[in-house]
Amino acid sequence: MEYKDYYKILGVDRKATNEEIKQTYRKLALKYHPDRNPNNKPAEDKFKEINEAYQVLSDPEKRARYDQLGDSYSSWQQRGAQGGFNWDEWVTTPRGGNVRVDVGDIGDIFGGGLGDFSEFFRQIFGGMPRGEPASRPRGAGRAHRPSYQYQTSISLREAYQGTTRRLEVDGKRLEVKIPAGAHTGTKIRMSNAVSSPTGQKGDVIILVDVQKAAGIERKEDDLFTDMKVDLYTAVLGGEVKVPTMDGEVVLTIPPGTQPGQTFRLTGKGMPNIKNPSKHGDQFVRVNIRIPRNLTPEQKNLFSKLAGMQ
Repeated sequence: MEYKDYYKILGVDRKATNEEIKQTYRKLALKYHPDRNPNNKPAEDKFKEINEAYQVLSDPEKRARYDQLGDSYSSWQQRGAQGGFNWDEWVTTPRGGNVRVDVGDIGDIFGGGLGDFSEFFRQIFGGMPRGEPASRPRGAGRAHRPSYQYQTSISLREAYQGTTRRLEVDGKRLEVKIPAGAHTGTKIRMSNAVSSPTGQKGDVIILVDVQKAAGIERKEDDLFTDMKVDLYTAVLGGEVKVPTMDGEVVLTIPPGTQPGQTFRLTGKGMPNIKNPSKHGDQFVRVNIRIPRNLTPEQKNLFSKLAGMQ
């Protein structure tokens, strides 16, 4: 198994504060996010890698465990890396039976849905978010406040309207409110929501993944869509109905509209997560349908038009 240097991946010092880690992650996530790098496999892989690093370094318990592992791994390297590193001391096993998800389209809890995470993450941290902290290896320091992380997928419409998810953690039912305007990477923390077996209060952290909607591209709070317009409407002008997140609106097409021309529907984008009354815009790009299988009369009319140029 290959050791992952999460500090190097994020480009932060081992003594970096939580705020420094968060700020660095946000910059990198914005730079490599798939929405900004469509069909770019290297950028997608980099995004997954920095996301994995942040999942560890932003969580006090995981970071403490990772630092202990790092110290042990460095000592082994300094001894000449003889005999192979003892990974068995650090591997965790997913714990089942004490966490249940009641919503059908919720994402897999870590441990069952780690396809985007490396073998290193799955082996070392895959069992930790499953309802109780994993046991620490010998020599581990004082236990940190436990936290329980889950991922949930929501549709773009749910992100537009806001929605809820229900979880059951150690027999306690929790309802999580996901605010309007949520985006992929939104983190919702429920402080002191559950108690660990040792009696410590623990936080429940929900990581939101917003699924892509067919025919809609999202960039922050703005939406981008395509609209097919027939040739005659593009040439002569007219009106078309455009679907938006809150229903159809009528868009006026001016005469002489060109292929690829874009129109702005002000305020028809996503709500801002910090200010739901404020919305982004929807941009509609025109695709003009060229008629096929013309009748002889139609061909004659087009020929006459061509001769008048």
